Amino acid sequence: MTATHQAQLTVRGRYDLRQAKNFLEAWPPGDPGPLEEGLQFTYCAPPDWTPTTVRVTQQQGSTALTLKASAPVTPTLRDDVARILSVDVDGSALDDIAARDPVVATLIRTSPGLRPVCFWSPWEAACWAVLSQRTSRHVASALKQRITQLLGPRVDFGELAGDYVGEYVGAAFPPPRTVAEADSLPGVNPVKLERIQAIARAADDGALDAAALRAMPTGQALDHLQQLPGIGPFSAHLILIRAVGAPDVFPATEPRLLNGMRAAYRLPDADDHELTQIADNWKPLRSWISFLIRAAPAAQ
Repeated sequence: MTATHQAQLTVRGRYDLRQAKNFLEAWPPGDPGPLEEGLQFTYCAPPDWTPTTVRVTQQQGSTALTLKASAPVTPTLRDDVARILSVDVDGSALDDIAARDPVVATLIRTSPGLRPVCFWSPWEAACWAVLSQRTSRHVASALKQRITQLLGPRVDFGELAGDYVGEYVGAAFPPPRTVAEADSLPGVNPVKLERIQAIARAADDGALDAAALRAMPTGQALDHLQQLPGIGPFSAHLILIRAVGAPDVFPATEPRLLNGMRAAYRLPDADDHELTQIADNWKPLRSWISFLIRAAPAAQ
């Protein structure tokens, strides 16, 4: 058995962990773990890429989350899990946005307490961005799972701070150095392999540090990400919003989001400029509202 460690995460604003679990169950690259309540996932935690299993639970009506982990819960790990679940941001502004925008109010009523669920790391998101180019999400998800099973480290996590839940061995997506040194990746063609391994070397050098990217102005962060092989504007926005966790970025080049906005606002002929103006009304949580529109049942 592996010793476990525990901490509390305080949540500001509405939050329902069950909504995050529901989203991950329907999202191809997501994996909410085997628990009936809460989330459990295994990943290589930066900056030293320690294979770590994390379990997060929330009592009904509570404004706090309980975090248990197979590794010591350092401030870095605690901040990382908060980023993944988007509880590192005060969500109180969401009610103010809903009060002035009936579409946002409807989204919140449909999925109360849902916030963006991020990739476990920007490194993993960058790999996903390359794997999913010119293929379906389901095919890319299968490739990502094969890479994880072949190269990823495993964590035996059967005992959770005295609460025995049965043996659980979680596999983590491999750290950058493992991928950079691999002779090949299962099912990945030579072009994508070259791009992913170049990204791996950059990530190993710190180029995909979530905190550093979050501290940059949006334009600078996007420019930085687009210096990576195979990462264009669409992928850079994906990494910044869905991995770094930047809360107030509007991905104006994302067709699926723009089409979802046209449907939600009943503006089938709205151009990109008009939609950007609508999104300006979502500040300071434009990333969050964009996520809610994409995650809405009508957008699936």
